[in-house]
Amino acid sequence: MKAPAVHISQLSFGYPGNDNYTFNNLALTIGAGDRFGLFGPNGAGKTTLMSVMTGLLKPKSGKIELFGQPLVNSCEIKKLFGLVPQDFSFYHELTPIENLEFFGAWAGLGKAEIRSRSTELLEVLGLADVRCKQVKLFSGGMKRRVNLAIGVIHQPKILFLDEPTVGVDVQTRNAIIEYLLQLNNQGTTLVYTSHQLNEAQELCNNLAMIDGGAIIANGTMDELLAKHQQTDLENLFLHLTGHHYRD
Repeated sequence: MKAPAVHISQLSFGYPGNDNYTFNNLALTIGAGDRFGLFGPNGAGKTTLMSVMTGLLKPKSGKIELFGQPLVNSCEIKKLFGLVPQDFSFYHELTPIENLEFFGAWAGLGKAEIRSRSTELLEVLGLADVRCKQVKLFSGGMKRRVNLAIGVIHQPKILFLDEPTVGVDVQTRNAIIEYLLQLNNQGTTLVYTSHQLNEAQELCNNLAMIDGGAIIANGTMDELLAKHQQTDLENLFLHLTGHHYRD
């Protein structure tokens, strides 16, 4: 039987100095090849859960597996996933090609593969003409594309995306979503979170809704819309999490 991309069982996590757990005995399975969305109000735990799933935060207890392998601090497990965080994760003083060379080497790629992948990604993401320009001079949308290129340079089997299109224009958003769909068609599992719910409905086929550190809904997009008698993801979100202020 094919191992799921992510399998979480009995996960508990709490921040140091806080007596309350952000998650307590949480369970979640994400199938290989899924386009999986994590949604919830601000403070619900989406980014925290993504950080735990990528080893940036260590759980108090529980088990996390990626494609059947325990999530441990090893080079082999890190090659399985890529992360595109909401905050820019590159060196602003460097150019796109210099950033890709650095992060490609960090991911364990050889010089020839770094050169080939960098050329391919800069072309696909519309950055070839500015490959030697400092990233600090870029627009927000261009920086988002550099962020994405870094996350996928080593061709991960699963890609974690935290608000990958925040602050970009419609053209850039559409281009990024089209590229993510292309990656998924080639076999990459996507785990995605965003407040852009129209975009999310277009991208995701499965989802989990999180509130208060607990999963309050989990299933396919179509199943959950039908079960809760909602017409779209935004109405489903409000139906499950309420209409009151959450910030």
